[in-house]
Amino acid sequence: MARFVALLRSGASLLDLGCGSGQPIARHLIEHGFHLAGIDSSPTLIALCGERFPAHDWRVADMRTLALNRKFQGLMAWDSFFHLIPAQQRRLFSIFREHAAAGAALMFTSGPSHGEAIGSLCGERLYHARLAPAEYRELLAAHGFRVMAHRAEDALCGRHTVGVAQEAVAKE
Repeated sequence: MARFVALLRSGASLLDLGCGSGQPIARHLIEHGFHLAGIDSSPTLIALCGERFPAHDWRVADMRTLALNRKFQGLMAWDSFFHLIPAQQRRLFSIFREHAAAGAALMFTSGPSHGEAIGSLCGERLYHARLAPAEYRELLAAHGFRVMAHRAEDALCGRHTVGVAQEAVAKE
């Protein structure tokens, strides 16, 4: 998280794709003075975000088809985009690019290697997919992002595999 925050200016606007209930990631970023726009497909979770953080923008939407016609200084997909099948993950890099302001920071969690798995959360089956790290790097580069950090199963982030990148190509 610190690597991502270090790339942002004070008060930056952030897009949280798959924000869930806003705990703990959105809360952490809001407490650091950032303004969030959160997207999630669950009306229940978006309602929780609105109750917890009413000064921010929370919307029920599908990240796979998102078109806000707005740019953000930071974008993140924490514990969300790896629930998409590989083809949908690949297409999401265009969504990242479309919503990235010049120099925008991007942070996302993935898996340490290519594969698919079924896990569980609160007794419910939960799908996970991941591309190979080299493919994530290729997708980032193809969409104008430069990799700033990649940590597989980072002990400082609850064993998450975290990618941080920054928009590298000047916008026209």
